[in-house]
Amino acid sequence: MNLFNYRRRFSHIVQVGDTPMGGFHPIRVQSMCTTSTMDTEASVQQTLRIAKAGGEYVRLTTQGTREAENMQAINAGVRAAGCNVPLVADVHFNANVADVAARYCEKVRINPGNYVDTARQFRRLEYTDEEYARELQKIEDRLTPFLNICKENHTAVRIGVNHGSLSDRIMSRYGDTPEGIVESCMEFLRICVKQDFRDVVISIKASNTVVMVQSVRLLVTRMTRENMTFPLHLGVTEAGEGEDGRIKSAVGIGALLQDGMGDTIRVSLSEEPEAEIPVARDIVDYVTGVRKDADLPINPEDVQIPAFYNWLKPERRQTTRVGDVGGGQVPVVWTEIPVEGVVVLNPFTLNAETADFLRSHPEVIVVSRPHTANRLGEHRALVFALENLGLHNPVLAFHDDTNMVHAAIELGVLFIDGLMDGIVIPDEQLGLGILQAARARFSKTEYISCPGCGRTLYDLQGTIARIKQATQHLKGLKIGIMGCIVNGPGEMADADYGYVGAARGKISLYKGKQCVEKNIPEEEAVEHLLELIAADRKEE
Repeated sequence: MNLFNYRRRFSHIVQVGDTPMGGFHPIRVQSMCTTSTMDTEASVQQTLRIAKAGGEYVRLTTQGTREAENMQAINAGVRAAGCNVPLVADVHFNANVADVAARYCEKVRINPGNYVDTARQFRRLEYTDEEYARELQKIEDRLTPFLNICKENHTAVRIGVNHGSLSDRIMSRYGDTPEGIVESCMEFLRICVKQDFRDVVISIKASNTVVMVQSVRLLVTRMTRENMTFPLHLGVTEAGEGEDGRIKSAVGIGALLQDGMGDTIRVSLSEEPEAEIPVARDIVDYVTGVRKDADLPINPEDVQIPAFYNWLKPERRQTTRVGDVGGGQVPVVWTEIPVEGVVVLNPFTLNAETADFLRSHPEVIVVSRPHTANRLGEHRALVFALENLGLHNPVLAFHDDTNMVHAAIELGVLFIDGLMDGIVIPDEQLGLGILQAARARFSKTEYISCPGCGRTLYDLQGTIARIKQATQHLKGLKIGIMGCIVNGPGEMADADYGYVGAARGKISLYKGKQCVEKNIPEEEAVEHLLELIAADRKEE
């Protein structure tokens, strides 16, 4: 892994209809329909709008066999309109549905958390090694016939792991950890390898960008160890909408793309699906254009990785406290560089004289201001060089581009990596938003909201607007707003409250992982949520 210069990870090519991914092919962008998969005309028209916006794959939910069979009609309608965009069936809870969908779609997504294992119920299960091995054999016995159907029909597969829907079996053995997330995926990949089925793309998603990034990094490490080169699908699930959803997606996806990982991406916004495509395209173009073409590359052999830095499990660099900066305090946001008390550096201007000055003045703050477009490489190289010289001055990352997506790509990974003590950026609110998306500092209410799909059981966008309007003043609160239970309770595990579709027009409310009210009529549910929050805050 080259930490300093952009180099795309090698993956083998997976054929998805007429649009292959991986290998030398460009990074693909995609989205997902929010229509009912039984509504053929609406699904065809929304697919066409996504494709017109630049979407290269379109996914539709297939709750049951009827929906899977109707993919044949949707596929025919899209082709009749002269559009060759590959269609992807999204399957949860019922492996038989995947068998049907594989005959009518170019790709089928299955979720290891509920393909054979029962849906997550947060139960603690105990297995002997022999019993655990039998569970794995059940998966192989069920997955192999599906892979054979895919071979016969030239259908690709996405093994899509979601942090919010890990099985109780995985949780009981590995815990709620990146190791558990990765093992959930590797169990299925090993079967694919054994069956000589290579048309597989992998995704590991979470609403927590730190969990997502650490899990994908670990997955790539494990795959490399086992000689696997499967391409990667990247996305931050339940990212939300508006500015927050765009920043959060850019932080998580951008962190991985910049280190060369990713062959297709989906930006999950609680908006119309075609609105996701321009954001996804901007993320891809910025990373592959700006960083790849950056001049003055950094020679990795010239930079020793310091002992504190662990790419798989980053921890924050320990620095000297200077006022409200560094020393383990929450990262700061400055809108300009002060005249005094600061040294502006990049790895090319750090020399022996400057190092001696910083050693004599631990109260001086360093502002890392890159010299080239290879900003991540320069930020990392500078911090590593300071650490190797025994210098523990706080470091702030400078960024003068207020484009929210570009700034989030460049800056978010620095805080996931634990390298910086703050940001210098003209827009303070943008800086705070990036820190929150990177889980480094919480300054406002966080909304974990899904993008919606054919499974959504209520007016998602309208509900999000109502809840945000009533709660946005509650600093540090986390609220999950989920269209259905596929990822609901799991993805909201670290949220304070959850609002989840339980049935058509019915809502269940959660406090953390615990359901506290079931099947509330949709028209009353937002008020019930607000009353629940108000009652809890009154008791504090």
